[in-house]
Amino acid sequence: MSSPKPRQLSTPVITAIAVLLGAVVGAWWVYGTNSGSGNGYPADSKTVALSTNDKECAAQSELAAELEPLVRGDVAAMSIRQPVENTPALSFLDEKGTSTSLDDFKGQVLLINLWATWCAPCRAEMPSLAKLQSELGGSDFKVLAINIDTGDQAKPRAFLNEIGVSNLGLYQDNTMEVFNTFKRKGLVLGLPATMLVDRQGCLFGVMNGPAEWASEDSFALVEKMIDISGKSPGVPAS
Repeated sequence: MSSPKPRQLSTPVITAIAVLLGAVVGAWWVYGTNSGSGNGYPADSKTVALSTNDKECAAQSELAAELEPLVRGDVAAMSIRQPVENTPALSFLDEKGTSTSLDDFKGQVLLINLWATWCAPCRAEMPSLAKLQSELGGSDFKVLAINIDTGDQAKPRAFLNEIGVSNLGLYQDNTMEVFNTFKRKGLVLGLPATMLVDRQGCLFGVMNGPAEWASEDSFALVEKMIDISGKSPGVPAS
């Protein structure tokens, strides 16, 4: 008796499998490629404690709880840190190619956004980040968008010029160490990633994935962060 012939998949089935695999690979490229070393921490950043956490930032946890009711709608993916933690030390370049760090922005509430030109969701949310900066940016608040393309500044600069975004500046870390620092701490899973930091450099919130930053939900959250930042725990926000 001859062995039965192997069953061959039809062309539509093969096509469907190829499309599925392509989608998986594409998602991995956007949220995992070029991410450097990591330790596989769980997605819920609330469950991961930073070794750099200190008492000064932890004391702000009562204030962080005031943000929770505003984590909704367009910013529902923001994870408020409990306890509040010290933001890891970060160094990167400004648009003149000069080395700078988070310490240079002390005194301002920061919305730190990590992005790359090869990340489609990053590109899509850039205009809304620029709108947020236009509406609330100033001495109290700054959108600090840090590009992590591994080349020089030509490509990200061309992209920002193309979409007409000029108010964010061009901060870049082409070593990707900024991204990898957050990833090793279990804070970010891919791009885009956004961190909400108070005037003293304490990390109040982390968001993985894109958001509509030019929205009432976003404005309300940031305005509350500005209001409570720098206040002593137990002192009502004005």
